[in-house]
This record gives sequence, structure tokens and C-alpha cells, in this order.
Amino acid sequence: MLLTTTVFLLAGLVKGVVGLGLPTLAMALLALAMPPAQAAALLILPSLVTNVWQMRPWPTLAPMTRRLWPMQAGVVAGTLGGAWLLGAPAGAWAMQALGAALVVYGLWGLSGARVSQVPAGAERVLGPLVGAVTGLVTAATGVFVIPAVPYLQALGLSRDELVQTMGLSFTVSTVALAAGLMLNGQYSAAALSGSALMLLPAVLHARAGAAGSVDGAAGVVSQITRWALYFRRDTRKPTKSCLPPSFRRKPESRRRLSFPQGIFCGDALGFRLSPE
Repeated sequence: MLLTTTVFLLAGLVKGVVGLGLPTLAMALLALAMPPAQAAALLILPSLVTNVWQMRPWPTLAPMTRRLWPMQAGVVAGTLGGAWLLGAPAGAWAMQALGAALVVYGLWGLSGARVSQVPAGAERVLGPLVGAVTGLVTAATGVFVIPAVPYLQALGLSRDELVQTMGLSFTVSTVALAAGLMLNGQYSAAALSGSALMLLPAVLHARAGAAGSVDGAAGVVSQITRWALYFRRDTRKPTKSCLPPSFRRKPESRRRLSFPQGIFCGDALGFRLSPE
């Protein structure tokens, strides 16, 4: 229970900061201690609630849904078809598939590669194909970022539109994954109650991460650090802050640094946010 709660605290924080990563991180860590099907069942409600929240603002959701419905139809078809063909993600093959999906996604992220922008006329053809492949990967691994996220990034959307479309796509994938688990008898009442228990830590830390400031994500990490140092009874004196003098003299300037624009630099009192 402690491991599961810690995983969803961390996954929720990452979700709030970057707009994705809750199922990816949760599946990667939970699969170390349980079968992938059980881990996938636990993430259903936290993933659903945080992604519905991410679909805001509501007035722009309808036109975005009309644009992306072919992709989402492919996601549903691929997930349910994959669940029917492959069964629930369990056993050695599921662990290997999950590991392969995480490695591919990690390498793609580290490479900084970007897919060329998709022409508007090609979306009707590529959308269902990308959705179907995403659905198959979801059914096999419980992870639904590949290849959906690279495709959405190639649509030429603004930042806010991209965040909203990821919320839409992940919501559809979550509902389809739940249906696939039910199809294979892997979404019991016990799994539903366990998933409900993980709602609070995931949502609270998603909101903290979304603050994107020292008072949000960094504050959570700072508090965790203080607890860790307390239990270690660390007697070292605090080191000098790694922030440059201009930042130390003007605390308000730190507020303008969003979380992704800085790096954490620790001392014995917690973390500070400094420019890269």
C-alpha cells in the first residue's frame, strides 16, 4: 500500500508538471511489484480524473474532438481488438512488452526528435492508423503515449491545444483500457476500490505540479527532502544557495521561473530553483 501510494504521488506530480506521464511512470514502477494487468487496473480512476481535468477549457473541446475523432475511434478499436487478441497484459510477454515500450519512449524523448508536421489533409488517414497502433500498445502494456504523443505534437497545435488534445486522447485510452480489462475479467470490484484509493494522492500532486512554481512542485519536493533529512538526523550545516546573487536579492524573480525552465539544487534545508 505504501509503495502504491508513493508511486501515485510521484506520477501525479509529473502529470501536473508536464501534462503526461501518470500511466507511464505508474506502470513502470508498479510492474516491479505486481502483474501489469493489476497495475493497469489501479491506474484507471487516477488517470481518468486527471485527464478529464486536463481537457479544459470546455468551450474549445468540441471543435478539437471533431478534428481528432478519427484518431480516437482508432484508439478504441485498437485497444478492444488488442484486448480480445492478446488478453490481459500478464505474464513474461507483458513485462517484456512494457519494458520495450518504455525504452522506445525514453529513447525518443532523450533524442529530442520531432516528427515532421502532418499536412491537414493527411489527418483523416493517419489519425485512425496512429490511434489503432496506440490502442494495441495500450492493450499490451497499459501505456498509451506511443505513438499518440509524437503524432499530436506533429499537428502544429499551440501549447494549450496540445495539452488539451493529450487530455482528450488519454481519457479515451483510459476508458478503452478499462473496457479491455473488463473484457478479460481483470477489473474487479477490488481493483476498482484500490484505484479509488489512489485518486487523492494522484490528484493532489497533479494540482501541485500544475502550479509549476517554487510554491507548487518544488515545494512538494522540498517538503519530502526535509522529512528525509529529519529521519536521517543529518547534522550537516546548510550549504550556500546555488542561486546567483541577483536571484537571492530578488525572491520575486524566482516566481517567474516555471518548473521546466530550471533545475533543482539542494541544500540541507530543501531545494531551490535555479536557471539551467
